Amino acid sequence: MRLKSSFSQFHLECGTDEAGRGCLAGPVTAAAVILPKGFQNSMINDSKQLSEKKRNLLRPIIENEAISYSFSNVYPSKIDSINILNASILAMHKSIEQLKISPEFIIVDGNKFKPFHTIPFETIIKGDRKYLSISAASILAKTYRDDYMNKIHEEFPMYNWKKNKGYPTKEHRNAIRKFGITKYHRKSFRLLPEQYQLDL
Repeated sequence: MRLKSSFSQFHLECGTDEAGRGCLAGPVTAAAVILPKGFQNSMINDSKQLSEKKRNLLRPIIENEAISYSFSNVYPSKIDSINILNASILAMHKSIEQLKISPEFIIVDGNKFKPFHTIPFETIIKGDRKYLSISAASILAKTYRDDYMNKIHEEFPMYNWKKNKGYPTKEHRNAIRKFGITKYHRKSFRLLPEQYQLDL
């Protein structure tokens, strides 16, 4: 299915999405992208539908073609203090704020968002499979977050974040059982099914 180039009639429409919401470790990362009106690229899709190789191939294309793009991380201590939903929205807001050009309209993946200044917006369920700018944002968010997880993997290789990227895989949970938690883990999350036994 071909993704749509825009939702609104505005020329400067920004798509935004996040990655890493369900992870036990690492930041939640959001990106915001303004693509030229009428932009098309048949390879761009929801980042979850693409291989790592394709995402890494598409990132420089998106960055070269976009009118403006940005990404932002919100780290575990903030996630723990304001909860993951608010942290995801904060990451999106920070990304939009860092765009070189202020958008006239914002389209958001999902069904939850808070107004950003006075810019009109629309939340779109599965928007990353419908609109190119949201898909492009999902690719940037995912690849920049993966880069970060690869970097902190070097510090704590026993959790194998290079592979699981902080998601609650069996391997990751077994490593938490064995080694405990790090400064990169989200303490407000249920890190293990038997959480009450975990010394936080």
